[in-house]
Amino acid sequence: MSRPATLDERSPHVPVLLEEVVSALNPQRGDLIVDATLGAGGYTRRLLDAGATVHAFDRDPDAIAAIRDNPARWPELASNPPRLVLHPRRFSEMAESMTDAGVEQVDGVVMDIGVSSMQLDQPDRGFAFASDGPLDMRMSQEGVSAADFLNEADEAEIADVLYLHGEERQSRRVARAIVAARPLETTGELARVVRKALGYRPGAPKDPATRSFQAIRIHVNGELDELDQGLMGAETLLRAGGKLAVVTFHSLEDRKVKRFLRDASGAGKSTSRHMPQVETGPAATFTRVSKAIRPGEAELAANPRSRSATLRSAERTDAPARDTHRSAA
Repeated sequence: MSRPATLDERSPHVPVLLEEVVSALNPQRGDLIVDATLGAGGYTRRLLDAGATVHAFDRDPDAIAAIRDNPARWPELASNPPRLVLHPRRFSEMAESMTDAGVEQVDGVVMDIGVSSMQLDQPDRGFAFASDGPLDMRMSQEGVSAADFLNEADEAEIADVLYLHGEERQSRRVARAIVAARPLETTGELARVVRKALGYRPGAPKDPATRSFQAIRIHVNGELDELDQGLMGAETLLRAGGKLAVVTFHSLEDRKVKRFLRDASGAGKSTSRHMPQVETGPAATFTRVSKAIRPGEAELAANPRSRSATLRSAERTDAPARDTHRSAA
């Protein structure tokens, strides 16, 4: 029996909106940049080639191992001082981890939110239903799996997760079908249950199981809380003039990023045209907030998975970071 291919042995992964992200970060030789979501290292590689030093985070041990165990491709790991430093941690912990590494401020932070293509393409990780695999979905490969959640949670909790994280309008019907079909062990079983509950017809433009898989994955990995904490960590770490670039893949994530940058830039303050503007609350911590940037036709043709991607970027001001204990929601 052949061993599973490692991440680097598969076809090269091209990160979404790569040129646009690099343009937003504008890396210069000697810059210190955090890649909060290392994945296959696409953003990191371009940042290193521009002369930056990169601290890269990933909670998936496979992603860290694929880079660490390939020194020929990543010589920056062994340079003196190293220009690539790996952090096998959640990006919600980036501020703490960088402090532990002796770094107080950085010139840029890039975040590519959600599941990676490598994870989707590995059936044994259980993120997708294109190929049958164990119902897992854990990015860190530890803790409660998707199967654990679906086989143990009550129907109401499952319905809430499907509605809140997948925007599934028939969440109660799907949750009822999941509970009736327990125990569920594979992605194929779950997909069939959801399709039957929603009356799926082959050839429909979008598989209705997609929303449920998204919702369950987000819940199992605590992704929205991670995003909140990661954004606040970036605010803490970035120096004045430092750049933040965040790529999201669905509306729940994008709304969080948009709201965070709106509030951080002061654009969310209510004012009246009949009264003089009064400054209230903390000073703006971000400026030059971009509009939503989406892939062009060439990228969409080359990489269909990029179709839902959105990039938002901003520049850090010199104002102190806001209270990091508050919620970014």
